[in-house]
Amino acid sequence: MDSLKTTRNVAIVVLIAAAVYFLPGGGRGARTFEALLWVAFGIGIAYLGLRSYREHRIALHSLGDRHRGLLYGGLAGGVFAYAARSRMWQTGLGELAWFVLTILVVYVLLEVYRHWRAY
Repeated sequence: MDSLKTTRNVAIVVLIAAAVYFLPGGGRGARTFEALLWVAFGIGIAYLGLRSYREHRIALHSLGDRHRGLLYGGLAGGVFAYAARSRMWQTGLGELAWFVLTILVVYVLLEVYRHWRAY
C-alpha cells in the first residue's frame, strides 16, 4: 500500500517538473512559486521570532537595556552578515570585513549569554 502511494507521489512530482520544463512560461511560473515559498518561509520565521519573544519576554527584559540592545544588535548583525556574504566575498577587503563582522557578532552574543547565565 505504501509503495503505491510513493509511486503516485513521485509521478505527481515528475508531471509537475515536466510541465515546468515543456510548457511555455513554465519557468516564470516556477519562479513565482519559488517566490511565494520564500515569502511563506519569511512569514514563518517572523512568526517564530514573535512567539519566542512573547514566551521569553521577562528573561529579555531582565537582561537590562545594555545587554538587550547588544542581543538585538548582534542578531541584526548576524542577519546582515548572512545576507551580505556573497557580495562581501567578491573582494579581499570585503571578505576580511565579513570575518570581522562575524567574529564581532559571535563575541556580542557570547557576552549576552555570559551575562544571562551570571544570575
